[in-house]
Amino acid sequence: MIEVQEIKTESQLQDAFDIRRQVFVVEQAVDPAEEYDEFEGSCLHFIASFKGIASGTCRIRKTENGTKLERFAVLEKMRGKGIGKALVEACLNQLRQQTHTGKIYLHAQEHALGFYAQMGFQAEGERFWEAGIPHFNMHLVSLP
Repeated sequence: MIEVQEIKTESQLQDAFDIRRQVFVVEQAVDPAEEYDEFEGSCLHFIASFKGIASGTCRIRKTENGTKLERFAVLEKMRGKGIGKALVEACLNQLRQQTHTGKIYLHAQEHALGFYAQMGFQAEGERFWEAGIPHFNMHLVSLP
């Protein structure tokens, strides 16, 4: 029912950008200039489909601090179906296949702390604001 793929085509990337636009720019009022950045071309992007409908997306980016999982977005009408979990698992599977070493982290919106904690991430540090939304830095305790 849920299929997650590494993005390989321009069409898939445009679907992912549209999901991000709907979730971040329209729903959460993030400035498009903050949402789309200079890292788009160097990231590994994923797209999730639910019953054949593009429903969620995320990306993996290498940083000086480790590997950052980011831009998790699931369309509002598709939430609660396991798409977010499938996206996190796809990222972790990809890193496992690469025999990844080093820190794996993300910036979690405050309301999603419990979700990421269930996926093995632990909050660290103080709350901070990113794109006008409260976030916490979280790191993966261990790659399952």
